[in-house]
Amino acid sequence: MKRDIVKYVEKCLTCAQVKAKHQKPYGKLQPLEIPMWKWEHITMDLITKLPNTRNGYDTIWVIVDRLSKSAHFIPIKETYSSKKMSEIYVKEVVARHGVPLTIVSDRGTRFTSPFWKNFQEELGTKILLSMTYHPQTDGQSERTI
Repeated sequence: MKRDIVKYVEKCLTCAQVKAKHQKPYGKLQPLEIPMWKWEHITMDLITKLPNTRNGYDTIWVIVDRLSKSAHFIPIKETYSSKKMSEIYVKEVVARHGVPLTIVSDRGTRFTSPFWKNFQEELGTKILLSMTYHPQTDGQSERTI
């Protein structure tokens, strides 16, 4: 009898319409702002677990301009701290292109660390983090990789 009731309820249109929703409602999609100038809006990601080079590098830091799609591929070591990465960032990106307005990145520990957040806040850069398990948010870096 229980099986018959379950079958009936599954096929009942009225039952499906009044069924309680157990999911949180989806938020509004917020598309990324279209850049007006080169290197104002960038994306970044890391390619990790690579074989070591002669210099000991095992990671590539990919930084992509969202307007021109030009990219920097910076060899680093996976053990680098956020402080060390900030020094490289100033030397490789800020010195060449200026301070960006926004950075889109995944939720990697280096990009979510308090040091990195404070560093970007001091520069006046807004950090936009992608949703967990949704790499399409940072699609520009992901496609470049």
